[in-house]
Amino acid sequence: MSAEEVDRLVLLGSKGGPALRPGGPWPSSSLLELGGRTIVVDCGLGVTRGLVDAGISLKALDMIFVTHLHSDHVLELGPLIHTAWTAGLATPLTVFGPPGTGRYWQRFCQAMEFDIEIRIVDEGRPDIRKLVSVEEFAEGSVLDERGLTVSALRVEHPPVTDCFALRFEHGGRSVVFSADTAFFPPLAEFARGADILVHEAMLEEGVERLVARTGNGARLREHLFASHSLAEEAGRIASDAGVRRLMLNHLIPADDPAIAEADWLAAVRKTWPGDLTIARDGLVVGLEREASRKRGN
Repeated sequence: MSAEEVDRLVLLGSKGGPALRPGGPWPSSSLLELGGRTIVVDCGLGVTRGLVDAGISLKALDMIFVTHLHSDHVLELGPLIHTAWTAGLATPLTVFGPPGTGRYWQRFCQAMEFDIEIRIVDEGRPDIRKLVSVEEFAEGSVLDERGLTVSALRVEHPPVTDCFALRFEHGGRSVVFSADTAFFPPLAEFARGADILVHEAMLEEGVERLVARTGNGARLREHLFASHSLAEEAGRIASDAGVRRLMLNHLIPADDPAIAEADWLAAVRKTWPGDLTIARDGLVVGLEREASRKRGN
């Protein structure tokens, strides 16, 4: 089977925020298989299990991208790489992330020094610290390699200043991740014509119940409205960008029993009439081949 035939996007974790609740979804992480590359975007809790459940051999990990350093996007970065190492990872792995990612990785390896050292000696493993390289990026071009290009756009996610939307392109296909962002009109141009825009989304009617449940009150509410996008705002970005499909992800709230998929649909349909997907953990979306698109299939 060719790389074109298996290109896909898998939403491994679909909720916004770091808290876990019984029966609820997991925080942010996605798998993008594009042009023969195995790419992980964000590493919230549950990413390792999600990848295995998606049929990925952890020792085949190729590249990891981190949009920003909030815990629901980076907490399982080190554990994912370490687990891949224990599963047989023996080829170079590159982590792309904002400033501070290298420091995270260095400190993780220091914390795990006993285990790393003893496994190298006792099990004959390669030194994980030499296998992994960290590339810290800013806005602009991030990667251009073997037909895969990746670019970054700084978005509005106060108080975090280094938070980046990412655009992946290969073989005529393009997938854009908004990262965490307030309504940010420049994102529409960045996502122009993309096959899929994966955009975070929040429902206003669920925020009050969420802040009451977590106990952070007015401060949390203020953060949510200053730093995240309402579902109808995500739809506006998709419409302005002319994307082929909008996927609402990083849902806030994602585990409120009073909110159903119909509520998300009603909100986003105010501004987006096109193809639409509401995220859930484990959701798989195939990426059409360019040839098929040209035939109108």
